Amino acid sequence: MDYIQRSYELLRNWKKDSYIVGVGCLDKVGEVAARYGKNALVVSNTTYMKSVADEVVAALEKNGVALAGGKIANDAKPNAPREDVYRLTTYVLQYKPDCIVAIGGGSTIDACKAASMLAVLGGDITPEIDAYFGTGKVTEYLAKTGKKLVPVVAVETSASSGAHLTKYSNITDPVVGQKKLIVDPAIVPEVSVFDYKVTCSMPLSVTIDGALDAIAHTFEVFCGAKPEVYDLAKELAECAIGLVTTYAKDLIKDPKDIKAREAIGLATDLGGYAIMIGGTSGAHLTSFSLVDIVAHGTACGIMNPYYAVFYSKAIQKQLKVVGKIFKDHGYSNADIDSLEGRELAIAVASAMIEFGKSIGAPTKLSDLKGFKSEVHITRALNAAKDPDLKMKLQNMPVSMTADDVDEYMAPVLNAAATGDLSIIKEK
Repeated sequence: MDYIQRSYELLRNWKKDSYIVGVGCLDKVGEVAARYGKNALVVSNTTYMKSVADEVVAALEKNGVALAGGKIANDAKPNAPREDVYRLTTYVLQYKPDCIVAIGGGSTIDACKAASMLAVLGGDITPEIDAYFGTGKVTEYLAKTGKKLVPVVAVETSASSGAHLTKYSNITDPVVGQKKLIVDPAIVPEVSVFDYKVTCSMPLSVTIDGALDAIAHTFEVFCGAKPEVYDLAKELAECAIGLVTTYAKDLIKDPKDIKAREAIGLATDLGGYAIMIGGTSGAHLTSFSLVDIVAHGTACGIMNPYYAVFYSKAIQKQLKVVGKIFKDHGYSNADIDSLEGRELAIAVASAMIEFGKSIGAPTKLSDLKGFKSEVHITRALNAAKDPDLKMKLQNMPVSMTADDVDEYMAPVLNAAATGDLSIIKEK
C-alpha cells in the first residue's frame, strides 16, 4: 500500500473542503479567514514561529483581514494551562474578532477553542472553565442560549495531537498537574490549514512526540472500535502506524527531510480522524496525570504496550494486524501469525517497546526524569476515578468502573514503571 497516497484520500473523504492540507498551502489562510470578516485575532508564538506567523499575517493582509488589536496575541504554554485560556478569552471579549486564527500545535489550538467557548458562553452560563469539562456540554449551552461560537481557523504547525481536526480541548490545571477534557463537536475548528513543511520549524522532539501520539490515537481507537467503524479504524491504524514505522528513523537522520515530515504529519492527521470515530482509553487517561514530567504523545507511547497486555483477551484481531506492521519493519522476531492470547499481546507489546527504543523514546515510566511512583501513580489512579474522565474507562476494550481501578489499573501502572509485563493482571 502507498501509505501517503491513501492517507490523503482518507483525509479528503473525511474533511472535504474544511481542510486545506499538503506541502506549500500556508498562504491559503488569508482567503479562509476573509470568509468570516475583516478582523481576526491571531494567536501565535512570535519567537521560533515568527516566520510562520509573519507568512500568515501577510496572507491575511493580502485578503483584507486586519489583526484584532493591531498585534499577535501570545500563544498558550504546553498542555494549554487554564490561565492561558482565561487570558485569550479576555482578548476575544476586548477585540470582538470575526474569527480566531490559531497558529500552533495542540496546546494553542485547544486553548483557542476553549477561549471562543468561554467568551461566548461565560456571561450567560459561567466564566469558570470547570463547568464545561466532560462530553456535550458546549452544545447543550449553545442551544440554551441561542448563541454561536467565534469561528476558529486552526493553522497547525506541529505533527502532534490532531487538535485542528477534532472535538477535543485538553486543558491543564498546573497547580495539581492534571489535564481535563472538553469533548464536543461544537468546538471543531471551522476550517483547518496544515502545511507539512512548517513542521520543519519545530524541534525534532516535538515531531517524534507527535509520531508516538499518532500511533496512540489510531491504536487505541482500533482496539476499542465498534463493528460499524471497525474496517475504517483498521485502515487508519494500518496507514498511521505504517507511516510512523517507515519514516520516523528517516526524520531522526535528517530533521529537514520533507517527505518524512509529510509522512509524520499525515500519520498524526489520521490519528485525529481516528479519535473522531472512536475513543482513546487507558494510555490517554494515564497521560493526563504525567503532564509535569513528559509530553503527551510520549506518555501515551510509554503506556500503550502495557495496556495492550491488559486488553489481551479483547483485542486479539487488532494485535494480529498491528503486530504484523511492527514485525514487517523489523521490530519483532516473533511468529505473530501463530501466537494467541497473552503470548500474542506480550509479543506485540515488546515490538512496540523496541520501536520506542529505536527512536530514542523512553519506554517505561522510570526512564522519565522526575517520575515518582508515590506521586504519579497515585495521581493517575485518583484521576481514573474522576467522573469527568470516566469516558476513558468506558472506552477501554476491557472496560473498568472506578471500583476496578485499584485492582486492575494499579498493576498496569506498576508494570509501566518497571518494564515488567508479567505483573499485569487481566480482568
